Amino acid sequence: MLAGKSWDEWIRQYAGSHQHPVNRLCHTVGIPVIALSLPLFAVVLLVPGFWKVPTAMFVGGWLLQFAGHAVEGKPPEFFSDWRFLLVGLRWWVAKMQGRA
Repeated sequence: MLAGKSWDEWIRQYAGSHQHPVNRLCHTVGIPVIALSLPLFAVVLLVPGFWKVPTAMFVGGWLLQFAGHAVEGKPPEFFSDWRFLLVGLRWWVAKMQGRA
């Protein structure tokens, strides 16, 4: 699944297309917002009308990421390889640890 690359190689390539400070900020905020929205969709089954919260988080997080890429002038990496959808959160963790 990782195409013979280590997680560090995936993160390094991902970081290479996220160099502009605005793009990095958009991803630093947008990635965890998207990640947090996903489990909140389960709450929708228990709380009527709650769907608006995770939906707004999910859409808002993605809007931030696409805005960042517009500033960077590069398309998202997952346009070329879907596996980069799994790398974003790992990049965020590495960034929070000072490794990306």
